[in-house]
Amino acid sequence: MIQNRSRLARRMLTGLLGSVALLAGCSTHTNAPGTEVALDETGYTVERDLRFSPDGWPQALYADLYLPEQSTPRPVVLMVHGGGWERRSREDMDWIAEELAGHGFAVLNIDYRFAPDFTFPAQLHDLQVARTWLNQAADRYRLDTSKVSGFGFSSGAHLVALLAVVASTDSELNQPYGGPDTALEAVAVGGLPSDLMAFGSGRLIRQFLGGRAQDIPETYRKASPIAHISRHAPPFFLFHGTMDSLVPIRQAESFRDTLAEHSVDTELFRMHLRGHITSFLTAGDAVDAAIRFLARKGDN
Repeated sequence: MIQNRSRLARRMLTGLLGSVALLAGCSTHTNAPGTEVALDETGYTVERDLRFSPDGWPQALYADLYLPEQSTPRPVVLMVHGGGWERRSREDMDWIAEELAGHGFAVLNIDYRFAPDFTFPAQLHDLQVARTWLNQAADRYRLDTSKVSGFGFSSGAHLVALLAVVASTDSELNQPYGGPDTALEAVAVGGLPSDLMAFGSGRLIRQFLGGRAQDIPETYRKASPIAHISRHAPPFFLFHGTMDSLVPIRQAESFRDTLAEHSVDTELFRMHLRGHITSFLTAGDAVDAAIRFLARKGDN
């Protein structure tokens, strides 16, 4: 079992910041279950810097694979970091990967290609090949690929949500790398930009999509997870800061409402008086609720 020093340090920081946030406000969990599943704790190991991109991929991509110490096939979480589609790294998500692994989930915490060097749908393709890699690696690492969920924050939330809803449809975005074999059973996302059409043509979105909304409106629509929701979409757990000025909470609320219109299970964890970054730094309670959500959906 690895030493969980970064996990402990992160929990301490989250607790400190959470205490500050508690003085200003708490959280509201909409559609929370009446009873919770019991979560066991376990040790885990990590295999670092595994290449998951195929030979000849435009950029070599790597991931860290967290493996709980158990003999039975493990449910899996595909994890995607944020950073405006242009920066940051998978290390940002280490503390959440550790929490999931400590509760029995294998976690593939991945890289993806950055804008502006690579534009949409390159990043979606990266997630699709990562999901395919899990299928290929299932026997080697004892992974239960009938129980693969997704977890992301900010632009990572956008990408994993897009992967999930596209795989549940016959969208052209499934070609040539997606489709039913890249489906996710459930998704937990924070700070989700669900409707890129609502943002105008800010720099981050413009360089991610390769142009302005008025010039490529169909690209903006195709890149918006909310545009692909159907009754076949997987259940979603959404957490979001109510004072998020970068990605307004209306993005999560509209996504939640559209899921509900299609009779898809969804939960919304509103983090009061917190913005985009603080909702990530103080996400301890949201992550705990998300882990329980993923465990419940895995038991269904």
